[in-house]
Amino acid sequence: MTYARALRRGLWLEGLTAGWNLLEGAIAVAAGWAAASIALVGFGVDSFVETTSAVLVGWRLLQEFRARPSEQVEAIERRTSRIAGALLLVLALYITVEAMRRLVGSGKRPAESIVGMVLTAVSLPVMVLLGRAKLKAAQALSSPSLRADAYETITCSWLSIATLSGLLLNAALGWCGRIQRPHWCSFL
Repeated sequence: MTYARALRRGLWLEGLTAGWNLLEGAIAVAAGWAAASIALVGFGVDSFVETTSAVLVGWRLLQEFRARPSEQVEAIERRTSRIAGALLLVLALYITVEAMRRLVGSGKRPAESIVGMVLTAVSLPVMVLLGRAKLKAAQALSSPSLRADAYETITCSWLSIATLSGLLLNAALGWCGRIQRPHWCSFL
């Protein structure tokens, strides 16, 4: 693959990532608020963090595509790293505060979220495929920022697994915690 083709592919992958994560984030946050699920809201907020990262890395690749001076591209890469790091800290703070609030008993118990389960199940293969494709483009471009973004996308697949597992467990325990227990709950 030529360098120019790899650069175009990287730009296309970042655009696809941003679009997918905007949709995923909006659905996850709405479903999370409806179900009072901190895990699902956190998953959605993480999608917005990934959207921001994809836009910033895409912007950085676009500057290289437009043959901007290397000093300008390096400055953009440094700025991108700082912003993405700050967004991840905000996400970690939000999840910590909400988790503590729930542990001390304020807030309602999360409800089942079929939408959340479907969304995270679909997100899993999407994130794996996007992450792998970004890694190939990053290797062809020798781009540390694209490689880092690819690993962030792959990490999202792990977050999809964790969130889906939590939603499934919550649904199973919620169904089995009702006064009239279904017969299939006896195995739990």
